[in-house]
Amino acid sequence: MSNACIGNMTEVTVSARIPRDMESEVEALMLEEHLEKSAALRKILHLGLEGYRRDRALRLLSERKATLSRAAEVAKVSIWEMLSLARERHIPWVDDDLLEDLRGAGH
Repeated sequence: MSNACIGNMTEVTVSARIPRDMESEVEALMLEEHLEKSAALRKILHLGLEGYRRDRALRLLSERKATLSRAAEVAKVSIWEMLSLARERHIPWVDDDLLEDLRGAGH
């Protein structure tokens, strides 16, 4: 493993084995976006990690193991974007007891 520093970002070299059909998709991305293989793989990895963080945050939110703001931190998005993601997936983010308190306050 080797390290390289670019600006304020330190990069590390990693090695991984991937299936041949996945390699074909990487090559298609390289052609389509005019990228070198390492740039294409970084882009795919970035998109995958972004999706993973969002899915994890939404799971924690749905299991009530995280607040909306904590889920937003986990997903590395704004609270408003997290709220939008929770709505899209029909995940309740407000405790039912709090909703009852709010309803009761309105009467």
